[in-house]
Amino acid sequence: MADIRFDGKVAIVTGAGGGLGKQHALELARRGAKVVVNDLGGSMDGSGGSSAAADAVVEEIKAMGGEAIANGGSVTDDAGVAHMVKQTMDQWGRIDVLIANAGILRDKSFAKMTMEDFELVVNVHLMGTVKPTKAVWDIMREQNYGRIVVTTSSSGMYGNFGQSNYGAAKLGIIGFMNTIRLEGQKNNIHINAISPVAATRMTENLMPAEILEKLKPEYVTPGVVYLASEEAPTGAILTAGAGAFALTRLYETEGVYLGEGGLSVEEVRDNWAKISDPAGQQAYLNGGEQSGKFFRKMQGG
Repeated sequence: MADIRFDGKVAIVTGAGGGLGKQHALELARRGAKVVVNDLGGSMDGSGGSSAAADAVVEEIKAMGGEAIANGGSVTDDAGVAHMVKQTMDQWGRIDVLIANAGILRDKSFAKMTMEDFELVVNVHLMGTVKPTKAVWDIMREQNYGRIVVTTSSSGMYGNFGQSNYGAAKLGIIGFMNTIRLEGQKNNIHINAISPVAATRMTENLMPAEILEKLKPEYVTPGVVYLASEEAPTGAILTAGAGAFALTRLYETEGVYLGEGGLSVEEVRDNWAKISDPAGQQAYLNGGEQSGKFFRKMQGG
């Protein structure tokens, strides 16, 4: 089979000044894409800002013979996002790929977390995915082509102590993806999620050095670039780390119909084993499929 290429395509990668985003930007450039390297250049908690990181990645891409421009805007700022998209269109006239990777951490137990820290993390991760997606959406619709990769986390899908803000944002991204996947299909817009396990400045204090060495960001990037390619599926949640790849799905059990007459709390309790029985569980492709199951059960199916 032929190599996956991005010749003639334009990609925006947010949070691309280092870590995962940098590796995604470099690999896209190696494969022929023109790349917008977006990075606010702030600290891990979102404070501060500098264009130096994005500029350095752009120079690295140019040194390998690629084309790239830097953008230092915040993904939470409407004007900044609009400027990034205008800058891209003025430079190259199209946008084929968006990789929404930017993020920050403000970890604390929920008891100790301030609402400011909660709202800021949700704003950067969730709205910092929604706003760039909204800004490129009509462009991709008019082109009848687009590939969007959003970044989720096991903290959202399974939980992680001290990350209620981060986890809420990361699972919110999946809910966002699940709907715009349906809305984008008629215009050949595919959207997928990556759930990375990687050594970045966001994880460097959480694991021993010998483990971090095996979790290089570049081991995640092949999965991301595949999800950004013409051959990509849509609606997939790809988990990647240390060279391993797996697909995450949300499953629902078949459940049990308890009827309407005399329905009580105790009936739910007494049938919990049947409700939670994994036999016949299913991953649904849209909310209507799940509703269909409930209608079937009402009719005795």
